[in-house]
Amino acid sequence: MKTLIAGFGSIGRRHLNNLRALGEKDILLYRTHHSTLTEEGIADIPVETTIEGALAHHPDAVIVANPTALHMEVALPAAEAGCAVMLEKPISHSFARVEELSRIAAASGSQILVGFQFRYHPILRQIDQWLKSGAIGTPVSARAHWGEYLPAWHPWEDFRKSYSARADLGGGVVNTLTHPIDYLHWLLGEAEGLTAMTGSASELHLEVEDTAEIVLRYQNGAIGSIHLDYVQRPPQHTLEIVGNSGSITWDNSTGAARLYRAETQAWQEVQPPQGFERNQLFLDEMAHFIRVARHEESPVCTLQDGVAALKITSAVYQSMKEARFIQL
Repeated sequence: MKTLIAGFGSIGRRHLNNLRALGEKDILLYRTHHSTLTEEGIADIPVETTIEGALAHHPDAVIVANPTALHMEVALPAAEAGCAVMLEKPISHSFARVEELSRIAAASGSQILVGFQFRYHPILRQIDQWLKSGAIGTPVSARAHWGEYLPAWHPWEDFRKSYSARADLGGGVVNTLTHPIDYLHWLLGEAEGLTAMTGSASELHLEVEDTAEIVLRYQNGAIGSIHLDYVQRPPQHTLEIVGNSGSITWDNSTGAARLYRAETQAWQEVQPPQGFERNQLFLDEMAHFIRVARHEESPVCTLQDGVAALKITSAVYQSMKEARFIQL
């Protein structure tokens, strides 16, 4: 299988390393040479500087790992060529051309997998099974909290120049830390509306928001809230779901989850497999994408799932601008 990686920032390099770890060798890069990473380890890989030149190699699969605001410039021609596409999250910073991507993919048969890697977390999958089996009854509320200090993410670069901090590249904490938006959609279903506030009260002096509070109402009646920030030290990434007959908690720092059943008045704890670490999410995602590209599996996180997350992020900004509840 020939795979094209578009973008060679930190996530592009991770995908390259994981492709190699999974035995894939026929790889090429599409680069604009704006990355702050060194070129270590890519001397033997063909590089193209235009998407037209890259697609002329006829790749079977394309990984869209460039900045968010530039996703459609790669995803559209790749889908039109019939390639399988791994589209990093969020799928875009706006709805411009997203419907066009959906039409083109349907016409060409291109399979699109959206890169929300927490879909592959073994403990979040366990939580999904607990919810499906009614272990805590009907979910009535959920709270996701993710705070992490932006300057510590990529110590080799000026964080203010990273895509996460730049409005023109689709940055901001809402777009960049969008994973809880997706996994609450996965676990609780469709949201019907939200209200939100965003701010930049920290001393990071960014041109984008560094903090957000989002309150969602889901179609099943549950209320969800999401806190996101670029500021918190030490970092915290946690989830709590309350049901009418129990509750579930999860802490990303340990990977463990706890289930409380009201009927037994006891806690049950589950841990990730021995040796589990963060890159396993990306490895499992890449292994799945390879099978998608080979027509062995269907995407577990579809373009429609990516659109659902984009509807929420867009509504967050609209709610902040208009100071009102936004119906989805």
